[in-house]
Amino acid sequence: MTISLKTALRMIEAAEEKAAELGVPVTIAVVDGGGHLVAQHRMDGAMLIGQCLSLNKAYTAVVTTMATDELAKFSQPGQPFFGVHTCTDGKIAIFGGGLPVSFQGKIIGGIGVSGGSLEQDLATATAGRQAYDY
Repeated sequence: MTISLKTALRMIEAAEEKAAELGVPVTIAVVDGGGHLVAQHRMDGAMLIGQCLSLNKAYTAVVTTMATDELAKFSQPGQPFFGVHTCTDGKIAIFGGGLPVSFQGKIIGGIGVSGGSLEQDLATATAGRQAYDY
């Protein structure tokens, strides 16, 4: 099982609707189970750096099998994953907005959102993930 382009675009549309509801322009990336880009969309007015950040958040959610806001808690000094952000040439994101997507208990992809506050990015990513039809 993987995330098709059609599904990724549906997830992006749902995430964009949530971002518009919140009044924040974001960039949304959806990756497959290997962390490879399936689709990405930058809303008008979204920060340019969001292209890199949203992709890295989606990638991180896949390779760590956890939400990036959860990883952030474990990657602070003195915590068990401190330094993880130095792996994979800086592609690991240790702040919120990235969520894994699973099917029957297996990670099959991820969604990453960048452009708003932690809470806005997480709410937007959650809306996108919910559009994945299991």
